[in-house]
Amino acid sequence: MTIANLSSNKSFDGWNKQYSHESESLGCAMRFAIYLPPRTANGQKVPVLYWLSGLICTDKNFMQKAGAQRVAAKLGIAIVAPDTSPRGEDVADDESYELGQGAGFYVNATERP
Repeated sequence: MTIANLSSNKSFDGWNKQYSHESESLGCAMRFAIYLPPRTANGQKVPVLYWLSGLICTDKNFMQKAGAQRVAAKLGIAIVAPDTSPRGEDVADDESYELGQGAGFYVNATERP
């Protein structure tokens, strides 16, 4: 699997990085963000919190909009936040639910809807 770095920004003396990768199981490109607190700069290991945002949320909802980076920097916690909703023209979109394109329910379906 190839992982591409999309961005790397200093945040609360740590680093917020965004990556993309091609998902074989979903058949589309997916994204995730990781926040590395300041103490990781010298190689120190820290606990990791994996955050799965809610319906149609991106990795930015918790990491940036909720201010989680500030708290993670203070506590010395890394955060991994995947964009939990596949996006793009080929993603299934059931209009009866009115969820919009890219809605996810943390499932790995084996059949098309």
